[in-house]
Amino acid sequence: MSYKVLIVEDSPELLEIMCDFYREEGAGLWVVDTANNGNDAMAKVSEESYDLMILDIMLPGVSGFDICRIARNKSDCPIIFVTALSTEDFILKGYENGCDDYVVKPFSIRHLYAKSLALLKRAKGTGIIEELRCGDISLNKKTMTVKVKDRAIEIQSKEYFLLLYLLENKDAVLTRKMILEHVWSDDFDVNDRIVDSTIKRLRDCLCEASGQIKTVIGRGYRISGD
Repeated sequence: MSYKVLIVEDSPELLEIMCDFYREEGAGLWVVDTANNGNDAMAKVSEESYDLMILDIMLPGVSGFDICRIARNKSDCPIIFVTALSTEDFILKGYENGCDDYVVKPFSIRHLYAKSLALLKRAKGTGIIEELRCGDISLNKKTMTVKVKDRAIEIQSKEYFLLLYLLENKDAVLTRKMILEHVWSDDFDVNDRIVDSTIKRLRDCLCEASGQIKTVIGRGYRISGD
């Protein structure tokens, strides 16, 4: 299962660092949505549902305080402010507007990520599933390791994220278009053939468990335990 996070930050460099960290550290746990100004963020909050929000306060357009207040009226999803505003008055105002945590810049990205996991766990009322299993195949999201019959195998990045996507949708048929959009979301210079070639490499990595990845003729691929 993936969780949807909205990160709102007007510094392009910091926004990129945060997005990359959540995507890489989470290894498929997060679907990251972004906004670099208050107006875009407000529109997304109004139209979308999120499992977590990370908001700057000083933004072009609508402020983070206003975004938080509107978001809190809509849902109970965890909200973290990440801001340079460090005085007690601003911190108290953040909590008054409904935030769950307040992080002052400069900050540790790992510390912020740990807070995010803790708040998500509390909000969902359960632990986050770190290991996925299907038949002889297991994948650990935290360590990014893949095993076949409890034997660790070597696997490259794209094959890993493709397998993760298949396992998160076990027994469901995933079309080539769906796989392209999910695994190659930031690369526009690809086509359906790269899905087929990556599936072939993934099957080669899985050795005796390769047959668990089924070709559904005319539709796409699915993974099953048999």
